[in-house]
Amino acid sequence: MSQPGITTWLPPNDIADRFRNDGETIKLASTDYGHIVQEIPAKVFHPTSINDTASLIKFAYNNSSVPITIAARGRGHSVRGQAMARNGVVVNMTSLENRINGSGISVSTSPSLGYYADAGGEQLWIDVLHATLEHGLAPVSWTDYLYLTVGGTLSNAGISGQTFRFGPQISNVHELDVITGKGDLVTCSTKENSELYYAVLGGLGQFGIITRARIALEPAPKRVKWLRMLYNDFSAFSRDQEHLISTNGRKQSNAFDYLEGLLLLDQGPPEVSFFPVPDHSRIISLVTKHSIIYCLEAAIYYDDHTQNKVDEELQVLLKGLSFLPGFVFEKNVSYVDFLNRVGSEEQILRSKGLWDIPHPWLNLFVPKSRILDFDSGVFKDIFLKQNIPSGLVIVYPMNRDKWDDNMSVIIPEEDVFYVVSLLRSSGFNNWEAFDRQNGEILQFCDNVGIKVKMYLPHYETQESWINHFGSKWVSFRERKAQFDPKMILAPGQRIFNK
Repeated sequence: MSQPGITTWLPPNDIADRFRNDGETIKLASTDYGHIVQEIPAKVFHPTSINDTASLIKFAYNNSSVPITIAARGRGHSVRGQAMARNGVVVNMTSLENRINGSGISVSTSPSLGYYADAGGEQLWIDVLHATLEHGLAPVSWTDYLYLTVGGTLSNAGISGQTFRFGPQISNVHELDVITGKGDLVTCSTKENSELYYAVLGGLGQFGIITRARIALEPAPKRVKWLRMLYNDFSAFSRDQEHLISTNGRKQSNAFDYLEGLLLLDQGPPEVSFFPVPDHSRIISLVTKHSIIYCLEAAIYYDDHTQNKVDEELQVLLKGLSFLPGFVFEKNVSYVDFLNRVGSEEQILRSKGLWDIPHPWLNLFVPKSRILDFDSGVFKDIFLKQNIPSGLVIVYPMNRDKWDDNMSVIIPEEDVFYVVSLLRSSGFNNWEAFDRQNGEILQFCDNVGIKVKMYLPHYETQESWINHFGSKWVSFRERKAQFDPKMILAPGQRIFNK
């Protein structure tokens, strides 16, 4: 079965049986978690080895008669078609899940690196967690949702509440294996093929497909003291967040291990399932009274050796904070349950048919110097004056010095900047209203000079991409010419492919 309007080409014999174009396979590769963009590929490739993928890319690179574009797809958790390839080939990375030692993940140690995990780019972070915990170890930097592939998050950055202290996931990788846009399989690190290493991390899939990552590990904690504190004043909320992330040494014992924040808005019943049931009514009353309540979320990890000191450390960390008296709540949970908290929510949403629906998300990095303006112009104005449910709104700061500026990822210039994630869900008939509001938010920032940067970016014009990359655009374009000169890879990002 071939798709209408697609120029056909014959794949090389050695990998010909890896291609599929049946209706169900094509349908799956034509959509993603966002359910907003649909792009139909010509074929879907199911590799059985890394060499298969390298052969595919080399074939595309050497094929002068028909341009062939290729997109790597893990679990398709992008929201704007980033893992799609219209009329091209989508590589189903999950076909490789069991290739390293039968599991795709191995744990080792060396005198120079300490403990580390080698994980295939197709592996899920939840599986990395379970595999490393068998050795009493774990990575230190995570995403909020663990059913994402290693290669997928490293192609963006990989952020969560640990980033302020341990840096994004891309700052915790020793080495990569990458198949470039020429079909070459290259091992790279800060010391070997460093230009490719820095390009690929945060590079939006433009320079190569990550087939292996060597991830730094540390001893894993067992338990988590998980807190939420409520504020009715954004200045106090952000001031306390910034104070708490100022203690951010990797080895410090008197610091939180995780810090995020979220909004409780008076737009329908606020999400209060975290809090004790007897407190639900007074929390809802608080939200009704103030229209917006800001919730600071923090966690401290511990194990058998430190459990006797955790409450004492916690009191020191909370001293001087300005949360509303009587509105601090805590849970004591296992480390795995804490890290996999969104996975648990996923099962509930799936059971209600609320998972495979449109997700018109907007993820921004906002400079610290303008976060109060963002609060007044977006949270208090656009959100509260429009009858559009805001969904889950996450707000938390991180430190620029935990990022490596040699990498491709784009962040604000200031020493502290905020993540603002608008994680909305909609029906198939009304996602455009959310999208228009996203556009209004971006227009507001532009009008008042808030220099936001989009995380998980998507733009329709190259001019917008040039503006996004700013001073890094020239090097980004040069790296593209070096590692993917025929612009084969990741066409769904629409940076170089119209």
